[in-house]
Amino acid sequence: MSFHETRFPADLSFGAMGGPERRTDVVELSSGHEERNTPWAQSRRRFDAGLGLRSLDDIAKLLAFFEARRGQLYGFRWKDWSDYKSCLPSGTVSAGDQVIAHGDGVTRAFQLTKTYRSGGASYARAIAKPVAGTVLAAVQDVEMREGVHFTIDPGTGLLTFAEPPLAGVEVSAGFEFDVPVRFDTDRISVSVASFQAGQVPDVPVVEVRV
Repeated sequence: MSFHETRFPADLSFGAMGGPERRTDVVELSSGHEERNTPWAQSRRRFDAGLGLRSLDDIAKLLAFFEARRGQLYGFRWKDWSDYKSCLPSGTVSAGDQVIAHGDGVTRAFQLTKTYRSGGASYARAIAKPVAGTVLAAVQDVEMREGVHFTIDPGTGLLTFAEPPLAGVEVSAGFEFDVPVRFDTDRISVSVASFQAGQVPDVPVVEVRV
């Protein structure tokens, strides 16, 4: 898949509306009961990158980004301001934020994940686009050093240790991350309100699988 490792301007995505969506098939039985199933193992996120009344310079920045991505052709990074850390939005990223695996004495590479919990249920989300320079890692609560004890691929979210963690030990990580997305339209309509301001009311963006 064609993807540019470039983030949509964060100052333009701030305030955008959007979030996760699921696909659930619901079949109502003659008894009134329901059967529910989903073809999606992972949720998908949608956002609206449209701008309200903004400066023409902001709109020029959006248009330049859209043109450089060739509309829907190339994917890109998006900062979801409501969910971009391994910890709570008000917290500080730490190496113990997310337990991503347990060692087996052989495996050296582990996928970054973020787990969402509510009650007794949980959902582990694979993180494929960590922000370079923000990833911290620990083995059994002992913090490791990037470039010495581990490396991180910011394009896949794969964390690789120099030595495999021992069997049974807890592997944890903390990080900031982006969402891989693409524009969900090949057209942008701009309205110029004055010589200094304009608006782009609707620019849909959708998460892509990478």
